[in-house]
Amino acid sequence: MKRTIFTLAAILMAVSAMAQDQQVRFFSHRGGRMEYDENTIPAFESSYKAGYRGFETDIRMTKDGKLVILHDSNLTRTTDTEGVVEEMTEAEIRKARTKKGNKVMFLDELMDWLDSKGDVTYVEFELKTSPLDLYPEDRLREYCDMLYERVTRNKPAGATYLFTSSDYRGLRYLQQKYPGVQMLLITGKPCNDETIALCKAMGIDRLGATMDGTSRAAVKKAHEQGLIVSLWPGQSVADAMLGVYLGADFLCTDIPVEVMNYMKANAPWVKASY
Repeated sequence: MKRTIFTLAAILMAVSAMAQDQQVRFFSHRGGRMEYDENTIPAFESSYKAGYRGFETDIRMTKDGKLVILHDSNLTRTTDTEGVVEEMTEAEIRKARTKKGNKVMFLDELMDWLDSKGDVTYVEFELKTSPLDLYPEDRLREYCDMLYERVTRNKPAGATYLFTSSDYRGLRYLQQKYPGVQMLLITGKPCNDETIALCKAMGIDRLGATMDGTSRAAVKKAHEQGLIVSLWPGQSVADAMLGVYLGADFLCTDIPVEVMNYMKANAPWVKASY
């Protein structure tokens, strides 16, 4: 416990000294999965009421071609039902309830919620297309087309709606069919020469990398290469402060309310937006 407090204090002092004018955008990961019932309307609504206007979510496709907001392919972890999303129908999934009793949300419902707010300015829509054998090429193209059409249908002017993935296939397809589409490449590696080069080779200007192994120098290099850097995970206040110290442009957080309260009370010199 003492080590954690010391580490956080050290990070705080370092950030204070080196990032007086830094601007960073925090966004609520799955609606704030460690504070709320992930990827449900109550989660997004709670983060919104706390002041967040930036969010991240995950999209899969049912057996009968409906887009549903679920992170895992298997329903076991988050719901009272067992089964693989991609092998179940919309009707079957609508019968499920989360472990906290909420309905499983479909993309249309999330988009209607976003439309009803009118002031949400940043959303990451992650293409959840793993295991890859559940999304062969034909199905992947159908999925991408449906997702792109629904997400962009009523996108507010000036809002940033990103398609994100670690599956290069989906990003390449969107890039080829919809020129100008805004995307972010997710990697389980740090921001470094390899991941910077991969983004540049793919023509993607946003990199979502892990904090572990990322250095300030690497983030600076990414910026010099014209990339926007988003770092994860965001499971603690220490993660948030480390991301600020590293120079990230965007930081996801699983504890949106705790992070916001901490930043306002302890790091007001960071130009944070939510």
